[in-house]
Amino acid sequence: MLTRSKLTGLLLSIVLCQFASPLAVQAVDSRPNFIVVLCDDLGYGDLECFGHPHIKTPNLNALAASGIRLTSCYSAAPVCSPSRVGLLTGRSPNRAGVYDWIPEGSAPQTDLRNLVHLRENEVTLPQLLKQAGYATCMAGKWHCNALFNSPEQPQPSQAGFDHWFGTQNNAGPSHVNPANYVRNGTKVGKLEGTSCQLATSEVIAWLESNEARPTAPPFFVYLAFHEPHEPVASPEELVKKYAVVAKNEDEAQFFANVENVDIAVGRLLAALGQLKIQDNTFIVFTADNGPETLDRYPRANRSYGRPGPLRGMKLWTTDAGFRVAGILSWPQKRFVNHESDQIVSSLDLLPTLCELAAIEPPQDRELDGTSLVPLLNGQTILREKPLLWCYYNSLNEQRVAMRVDRWKMLAKLNSGGLPKFENIYSGNREQVLSAELTDFELYDVEADISESTNLVTSAVEAAELKELMEQQYKTLLGNSYVWQNP
Repeated sequence: MLTRSKLTGLLLSIVLCQFASPLAVQAVDSRPNFIVVLCDDLGYGDLECFGHPHIKTPNLNALAASGIRLTSCYSAAPVCSPSRVGLLTGRSPNRAGVYDWIPEGSAPQTDLRNLVHLRENEVTLPQLLKQAGYATCMAGKWHCNALFNSPEQPQPSQAGFDHWFGTQNNAGPSHVNPANYVRNGTKVGKLEGTSCQLATSEVIAWLESNEARPTAPPFFVYLAFHEPHEPVASPEELVKKYAVVAKNEDEAQFFANVENVDIAVGRLLAALGQLKIQDNTFIVFTADNGPETLDRYPRANRSYGRPGPLRGMKLWTTDAGFRVAGILSWPQKRFVNHESDQIVSSLDLLPTLCELAAIEPPQDRELDGTSLVPLLNGQTILREKPLLWCYYNSLNEQRVAMRVDRWKMLAKLNSGGLPKFENIYSGNREQVLSAELTDFELYDVEADISESTNLVTSAVEAAELKELMEQQYKTLLGNSYVWQNP
């Protein structure tokens, strides 16, 4: 098999990228490969290496031990669709007009949610990498449009993926033997196996094909597991393993579901080793948001995810909603520290991977992330703006949250009087624009990770942080996309 390591002496052709500076001609394309592994509804406390007392995750434990375990890692939103859009664009999902999870279908809705999708004028990470010579692949959960596999809205291919194998939202009817996968626009039909293993097998086969090319390009893989989102279903042998420690069958199913993810990651790592491409492959493992609340809806009977020491759950703007497990790995890099409490966000992936691939990030739009390259070199991340979340459908009353340095600030909108919205559209635009931040709360989350002591009336920094939050929210609101009937 011909690998890139055998291509010494060959020239990398000049790649002209619409949003990037031309790359210099090199003897070998030594740019790193990238793999982003994203779990669905995985809690901050659901991995063994993040403190779970029962679930075994040896492959992720090893990945963290040799890489960097991120203890202050945040997703772009406390719910799936906007979180994924934020990761792919490096921008607050509000800018793209994705405010909540996207329901499937074209049936008209009064709030125009049937129109919501990742629009073609957004610039995505796979687009940038593809234009710069990377091969790109997506497998798993897409959930970035209402009309999946339809010419009426952009699909993963329009977002920059050469090859894709996915579903609109959840694996159906469950994680076991799903029947709703689509490969490059063609429905696959019922498959045998579990969703995370099927998606991993797809990626491994694609990697083998890519590495077999005469001049194998570097690659970007987005492996978006459905697990452990409901409806949870797991391999029988793993469920039996956890029967002795779980409260009931449903909890055993959840525990087994997370270990099945770990097994899938182990298979992927083994494949990288067999292809001899593991050393220069940069891997990110994280989640789209926090854990689902048990029995929040009828099919959530197996949602036994844990937020660890964090307050809240998925759909909350307290930290459990979007502070998630994070792991960085790059075998050729010798990390000085294997754990970091520096603030990291999924919004940071686009500028980070662009810098590592020698690509200029898009200059014609506002990015909300920053490069993590200093962290990889044992230095402090240079974050010029705070992380800001605005989720208009939060389960807690505080719709807006901000993290800057050690501080976490929360605020209501109109003292909680603003109705909850799943989308911002022409019918509620003025209502949203006129709402004001109120009832501020402030927490020192370095000393108080559970956000239990409100310091807004005692911390000397409170007034300055309040002003910063108002300014950042006003700016984001002014740049948020509003949906209108075509």
